[in-house]
Amino acid sequence: MATFPPFTTREILLAENPGGLPGPEHFTIARKPVPVPGPGQVVVRNRYFLVFPGLRTLIGGQADGVPLPPIHVGDSLFGPAVGEVVAAAPGSPLRPGDAVTHQLGWREHAVVAVADCTPLGDVLPDPVAHLSSGSAAYGALTRLAEVRSGDTVFVTGAAGAVGTLAGPVARLLGAARVIGSSRSPDKAGRLRAELGYDAVVVPGSRTIDEQLAAAAPDGIDVLLDTVGGEQLAAAVRAARRGARFALVGALAGQLSPHRDGGSAPAEIDTFRFVNQGVSLYGYSGQDHPEVAAEWTRRFGDWLRSGEITFPQVRIPGMDQAPRALQELFEGRHFGTVVVELPPA
Repeated sequence: MATFPPFTTREILLAENPGGLPGPEHFTIARKPVPVPGPGQVVVRNRYFLVFPGLRTLIGGQADGVPLPPIHVGDSLFGPAVGEVVAAAPGSPLRPGDAVTHQLGWREHAVVAVADCTPLGDVLPDPVAHLSSGSAAYGALTRLAEVRSGDTVFVTGAAGAVGTLAGPVARLLGAARVIGSSRSPDKAGRLRAELGYDAVVVPGSRTIDEQLAAAAPDGIDVLLDTVGGEQLAAAVRAARRGARFALVGALAGQLSPHRDGGSAPAEIDTFRFVNQGVSLYGYSGQDHPEVAAEWTRRFGDWLRSGEITFPQVRIPGMDQAPRALQELFEGRHFGTVVVELPPA
């Protein structure tokens, strides 16, 4: 017999379309009833959910080609979450108390299809680690850029959710030198001191080309790009022969108040691509479905051995979630940003 969830719960909704980057004033928290789970469904009480820049694209109505639906005014936000099953239909393979991940964050409780839930197990030592963006970095560095022993790797947006894992992963895969970029001098210092980056480019201090030339005088072998724009253009100019570029994000467009989150133009030197034999690929997890499980296993092993850490910021409470999204856009945080909800 099913156990039943609370009668109502809270969700974060888009209240109005922003003219630029969304802020807390564009969202509202609404109380809604929680239905009894039907066949093949469970009710999950969320404990953590991810704050991620892709919401900018979905809110901006630029979801064409993206494997997620757009978010319209009145819609609830969504995204990766970790929670505990609190109610299940009779015969469900999931039972109350099971910890799962799913894609209906930004609410206290979610009615989720069992098929859309993944039991956590004990592969990772911390349940929040299931919300890491490391799978994209790992997949791009192993499937597309194929880091080799002795490579010089450049990671743009290195202080973000992807970059704080990409640099250490590149090192574990054999890179001899790892260079990052961050617009914050303070974050640049943390990347060197805490995550082992050999050098960090800080756009705006000197030209990116000058800083890359000093950090990698012989050029770069691999680019893991989360930003695009001028940083991608500079990486092309620094590419060694046979360099491999993997693009996993477009923050230059998503975080621009002058764009809609659906484009990130860059002017790149195609002659150098041809002359240097540079390869460039865009990474999509849909094209590499085996990567997620492989990453989770290796991530768990690396975390337990101390070979890698998981930089994160936990923001307490639903009421703070819209502000956390704004702070993400403003670049205030280091690593992965999650909202933490109380256990009951």
